[in-house]
Amino acid sequence: MIKNYLRSAWRNATRHKFISFINIFGLTTGLTCCLLILAYIINELSYDKFNVNADRTYRITRTFYAAKGVETLHLSSIAPPFGPLLQNAFPDIQKMTRVLPNGTTVLHYKEKLFNEKNGFFADEHFFDVFNVDVTKGDKHTALNDPYSVMMTEGIAHKYFGDQDPINKTIILDNTKHEYKVTGVFKPFPSNSHMHPEILMSFNTLKDNAIYGEKQLETNYGNNSFYTYLLYPGGYNAEKITAQLPAFLDKYVHLQGMPPNVKTSMATKLTAQKLTDIHLRSHLDDEIEENGDISRVYIFSVIALFILLIACINYMNLSTARSALRAKEIGIRKVIGAQRKEIIRQFLSESVLITWIALIFALLLTWMLLPFINSLSNLNLAFSSLLRWQIVTVILLLPFLIGLISGIYPAIFMSSFIPVKVLKGVLKTGSGGISFRKILVVLQFSISIILIVATTVVFRQLRYMQQKSLGFNKDHIINMAYVGSLTKQYESFRTELLKNPAVKEIGRSSRIPSGRLLDDQNAAVMQGGTMQPIKVDLKYITTDYGFIPTYGMQLAAGRNFSRSYLTDTANYVINETAVQTLGWGDAQSAIGKDISYGGIKGKVIGVVRDFHFESLHQKIIPLLFQLPAPKNGYYGNISIKIDGNNIQSAISTIEQTWHKYLPEVPFDYTFLDEKFQKLYNSEQQQGSLFTIFSFIAIFIACLGLFGLSAFTITQRVKEIGVRKVLGASVPQIVTELSKDFLILVLFAAIIGLPISGWLMHSWLTHFAFRIGLGPSWWVFLLAGVIALIIAFVTISFQSIKAAIANPVKSLRSE
Repeated sequence: MIKNYLRSAWRNATRHKFISFINIFGLTTGLTCCLLILAYIINELSYDKFNVNADRTYRITRTFYAAKGVETLHLSSIAPPFGPLLQNAFPDIQKMTRVLPNGTTVLHYKEKLFNEKNGFFADEHFFDVFNVDVTKGDKHTALNDPYSVMMTEGIAHKYFGDQDPINKTIILDNTKHEYKVTGVFKPFPSNSHMHPEILMSFNTLKDNAIYGEKQLETNYGNNSFYTYLLYPGGYNAEKITAQLPAFLDKYVHLQGMPPNVKTSMATKLTAQKLTDIHLRSHLDDEIEENGDISRVYIFSVIALFILLIACINYMNLSTARSALRAKEIGIRKVIGAQRKEIIRQFLSESVLITWIALIFALLLTWMLLPFINSLSNLNLAFSSLLRWQIVTVILLLPFLIGLISGIYPAIFMSSFIPVKVLKGVLKTGSGGISFRKILVVLQFSISIILIVATTVVFRQLRYMQQKSLGFNKDHIINMAYVGSLTKQYESFRTELLKNPAVKEIGRSSRIPSGRLLDDQNAAVMQGGTMQPIKVDLKYITTDYGFIPTYGMQLAAGRNFSRSYLTDTANYVINETAVQTLGWGDAQSAIGKDISYGGIKGKVIGVVRDFHFESLHQKIIPLLFQLPAPKNGYYGNISIKIDGNNIQSAISTIEQTWHKYLPEVPFDYTFLDEKFQKLYNSEQQQGSLFTIFSFIAIFIACLGLFGLSAFTITQRVKEIGVRKVLGASVPQIVTELSKDFLILVLFAAIIGLPISGWLMHSWLTHFAFRIGLGPSWWVFLLAGVIALIIAFVTISFQSIKAAIANPVKSLRSE
């Protein structure tokens, strides 16, 4: 029986090649999109699951409060004493490991000298929690001793070639202390939330010249240590989480806290599941940029939309050509076929069509994945679709999609009454026509939503890229500051400025495009006494050249100056800080008393608000602090160069750098490139939206093309009569097109409000965003585009029918 169904389905598909092609092509395209998006979803959901104990590994995060219940900062890293304290306080914890990012790490071996980006200090339990293959050395002891280092196979080959790196020594971070190579490990998988390439023994930090053992035990202010806990199998993590406030109150006593305020009221620890980090964690100091679960949901919906459009094509075309198969159905019923058998026959046809489409879709997915990877900077693998759980789902797809797309045509056509269809008096009925119209409207509603979404995403991206930041980001070079440069910095600066291509130089703890995470206790004068403020006031340390280098504008007062020795106890703040502290306007803030980090001084300048962080974040209160000449911390050096003489400037900077820092590689980035990277995810999202929107519209138009072609074929004699009676070609084209265009107009009426609501929700993720009110033309444009595309699609068949010779169509009458 099944063999007979399939044989009949194959004959029918080959008999109506045009309709079969449209159905197979549409379903193939829809399934390809679904498989590509499925590969993306599998990749996103797989992060950190390569670790054997991922489901019972947790990262401890820390939240800070300026006042009760007012969160000011939520960090994914915590202070170093917390790890050992937690393990001692909660014996249920099986393992605890800490890692400390080292930023740019300088490696020097013989004549080889390079900056490495992914260096971490890690303790001896690191490989008990994270499962990466160690190819050389003992993973249990390799990080025990101070000044031992492990590295990936790629880094080992970079410095030692084909030689065995074990027990070889290498100099790190421009120190004269040698580190011994004790292990080599394979690179972390791409689906990991961090990718260390160099692991230095955590015990090295006990050296006072590097960090200090006492600091590791008592410093609760340096929250740079990522701390992971491994719980027993089946353990309820909430058991420990519920006890963390009491743990803080018992073991941690923060400096400057009033005696009546508990530690748990000022700060909080939270256990975060390892497998939730990539998609559900967007804290203030993530090791790497994470994904977003909402993006997974968005692309899942798009995949379903595209597949739905392809299924609608099949329904429409199958019901539209029902007249061609009416007599076949009538004869089958006359010779005894029951309705359920006819339904099975039509369902077998839809399943067969879907199977053919699936085979083509798998081939296309395999071919297109490299292109998608290059476009999105992802590492999607076709092999991820070959796991037995996924293969099972894929093999069920033809039956599910065949059922969805074939059930209505099967029920509709199996309901034909044999006497009527054999007499040639078949009418599909208003119900069938109405349902087809609903399907067309649904198709184009989805297409219009995607058109609006694509346009809004790109307009928001363009807005972020072009919005004034409050300073000039162009032609600024950024480099990591090296502490050994401090004593000779003025000579270094003077020599650079001798070249006219170098305009200005400044140092700072952080640079624009980064996050503002640092703050200290602050107090201002109120009622004749210094009172702690109840708002969050971030700060960066800067020198005299920072503000001029970035071209920031002063709203009042002055910048730090070498002419004033007392400026190390004075401050510059931004306009938002003035408003937040209740000082009115910028001029009124000048001369106000303020204490920050225990250093009392005055406000000497107010800089106009500028965007230090990305436009995802609001402008927050910010304070500039000038450190004492020999005690200040600088993490970055910024150099403003002449945009017309970039190569000369870079050459001068490189030569001067090597003169003063011969043991440090010259490495730089441009600030505008850093800001561009802040919006990479939106850029990728916009590109993918464009591709999928085009595909959705194309499939919808493909179905409309087939439907209009079939409908016009059914009206060929009507067209002939109209031409004989004097109708012109434009009149006939209008008559044939208007019904379809009305459907698209209805689709616009439905789709535009929905797209407006969806994009309004999406834009709320940005502190600075375009307004949808002034962008009304976007919605009008989407509707017009849909109408034009539909008209062009229909016109191809309409014009062909309108210019045909009416004699041929009326000859049989």
